[in-house]
Amino acid sequence: MRVLVIGSGGREHALVWKLRQSPRVSQLYCAPGNAGVAAYAECLPADIKSIDSLLALAKRVEPDLTVVGPELPLQLGVVDEFTRQGYRIFGPTQAAAQLESSKSFAKEFMQRHHIPTAHYAICDSSEEVSDALPHFHMPVVIKADGLAAGKGVVICESKEAATAVAAEMLSGKMVGEAGARVVIEECLQGEEISFLAMSDGERVVALAAAQDHKRVGEGDTGVNTGGMGAYSTEAIVDPQMQNWLLQHIARPVVAGMKAEGAEYKGVLYCGLMMTARGPMVLEFNCRFGDPETQPILMRLESDLVEALEASIEGRVSDGDFRWSSDAAVCVVISSGGYPGTFEVGKKIAGIEDAEKVPGVAVFHAGTTKHDDAYFTSSGRVLGITARAADLEAAVKSAYEAAGKISFGGAYYRKDIAARALKK
Repeated sequence: MRVLVIGSGGREHALVWKLRQSPRVSQLYCAPGNAGVAAYAECLPADIKSIDSLLALAKRVEPDLTVVGPELPLQLGVVDEFTRQGYRIFGPTQAAAQLESSKSFAKEFMQRHHIPTAHYAICDSSEEVSDALPHFHMPVVIKADGLAAGKGVVICESKEAATAVAAEMLSGKMVGEAGARVVIEECLQGEEISFLAMSDGERVVALAAAQDHKRVGEGDTGVNTGGMGAYSTEAIVDPQMQNWLLQHIARPVVAGMKAEGAEYKGVLYCGLMMTARGPMVLEFNCRFGDPETQPILMRLESDLVEALEASIEGRVSDGDFRWSSDAAVCVVISSGGYPGTFEVGKKIAGIEDAEKVPGVAVFHAGTTKHDDAYFTSSGRVLGITARAADLEAAVKSAYEAAGKISFGGAYYRKDIAARALKK
């Protein structure tokens, strides 16, 4: 079968890497892909901001299955349009993807369906922010309502800081149109985890859980990023907690969306805070996470194509997934200055040496290739991902491989999964 993956980052490289392992895949395309993806799939130019561009590509390659990586095409309605044109595509519709594309929609949806989440206020102006803030204890979290590539969330220690951040978002200076509306939330305390589930619109099954490291600095300091690393082990969510999360969060979301006329098919990523009051939803993503996908797919033993088809065709079951008991960890190497100002075009050395470390795969997030040399092309550049019998061994292998990579300004956190190793 012919499979098309939409996207160009580390998540898409991991999806392509896993899909290539399926005996059912005869031809694999990625639009637009990147230099690392090109080793596994034919990279084709396309504008993921344009449904017309993606449809034109589909008419050219006639994929039997399309897999959407990033959130923007989902928000724009790529699943709706591909389905109308008779193409099988994995992911939620535009209406269902509002769970990610609008934080205010998600908060009000959770309130309607009694899904545990932080107290909040939705504000369309600085005046509304000023009226709402006295009802919160500090610190608070200010979130841009729309898609902001993981950068529209700021923790504020004081009302003055919250007022200033909200004003900057609302003005469009911080995250553009995504900040035209903001959500104020209480700042939850606890351990953050990423709980993923697969749905066919009615049935829901759990995937392997992961823990992301969003802050740019070690010890979870500095500003939020798209993700500086992640790990996945069996210990993150035990069977009892997995059942609770399915029963009280994932299944009510899918049932609630169906009741509201927006059937939810695809991956439901639940960003959770494990608080003293119990698990609370921080956010929903309507697709595989990045960089969580990298270690999660490293642990997947079964055929990903089969699972994606089960979601599309309405026959999701626990038997769609077989997971290794191994641990996996991803360390993201970024351009110096990310997520702020950074330079691109830096020549990368050491990728082949890194890939020789046992159990390691190097997933490209932002690279180009010229004359057999790789160069940086974005903020997050590579995801060094290792699988081993236990987390300590996986971390050791990942950092051994990361140490072999070099380019001007290269930066990565040295403490991915460190808290878990101390437990």
